Amino acid sequence: MDLLDGSLSLYAQSCEKTVLKRLLKELWKIVMRILEKTVVLPPMTDKSMILKNLTDNAKNLAANAKIEDMSRLFKNHMAGKQDIRNPLSGVMDISKEMEKNLSPKQCAVLDVALDTIKQYFHAGGNGLKKTFLEKSAELQSLRYALSLYTQTTDTLIKTFVTSQTNEDILSLDEGSVGEVSIQVDLFTHPGTGEHKVTVKVVAANDLKWPTVTGMFRPFVEVNLIGPHLADKKRKHATKSKSNNWSPKYNETFHFIIGNEEQLDFFELHICVKDYCFARDDRLVGVAVMQLKDIVEQGSCACWLPLGKRIQMDETGWTILRILSQRTNDEVAKEFVKLKSDIRTENPLPNPT
Repeated sequence: MDLLDGSLSLYAQSCEKTVLKRLLKELWKIVMRILEKTVVLPPMTDKSMILKNLTDNAKNLAANAKIEDMSRLFKNHMAGKQDIRNPLSGVMDISKEMEKNLSPKQCAVLDVALDTIKQYFHAGGNGLKKTFLEKSAELQSLRYALSLYTQTTDTLIKTFVTSQTNEDILSLDEGSVGEVSIQVDLFTHPGTGEHKVTVKVVAANDLKWPTVTGMFRPFVEVNLIGPHLADKKRKHATKSKSNNWSPKYNETFHFIIGNEEQLDFFELHICVKDYCFARDDRLVGVAVMQLKDIVEQGSCACWLPLGKRIQMDETGWTILRILSQRTNDEVAKEFVKLKSDIRTENPLPNPT
């Protein structure tokens, strides 16, 4: 903080007021972004997140370009003075020393530290207005991330299911890689309130998978996602079919859900995969069915289009990044693996 204070003081002495205000606004945005993206929500290391990280990096480059333009505005004011170290280097050094998985106490300390940082940028009325600082989108985003950080895995998964309503929307540039036929029946016990979800995997059709990969053994994996499932069966899978791009399965599975939550907070995450004996099974396509869409009728039989990956908005990515840091939580690890899985475009040959 001494480094930040010294740098801001030197800026105040060297820059005209209008230039200083514009500079402070950009510096404030960068400080908030770094706190959120580096300290609170460090980037996911899973290889399947490369696409998202590239997108984030592109956005950061665009934001940094504004700072480079801003630097030219006060370059003349700094002529002849000693170079100033990046006022954000202190924040970066702190983030390197902190554990990726913040504890509730660390989150509380960081929340208090935000008030101190705001005081520096407000500078007793000589800097930015308090209303600007409080209402800035960067601060609101950081505080939202902190609030999510202290929530339980069940609560975060519940928030994910209710907020991600377009997971199965196919992107225009990727399109469908096939379809899967399922029948889902819901039953609620009148006495205990427990729910039973029966899923029949009927068939898959027109699976787009290259023949050059050798043996193709497609099977369907059905995952139940939602809160309070740590002690429940969450995954079932059909038998694999050899070299069949429109296989028939006709296999039925049952999931049991407790009476703690309504069915609106649960979804079926359905994957078609290529079975591999010596390595991880490879994703062919994925589909999602939210149970809230079929609660009223109680059952549904349909064909679901398969995409190469699911679609998420910023809230979904934030929740995924938080859960990715809970390496000792099996439910969180399983959830992150499912939601971050992306089909490989050039799969290695499958041994016959």
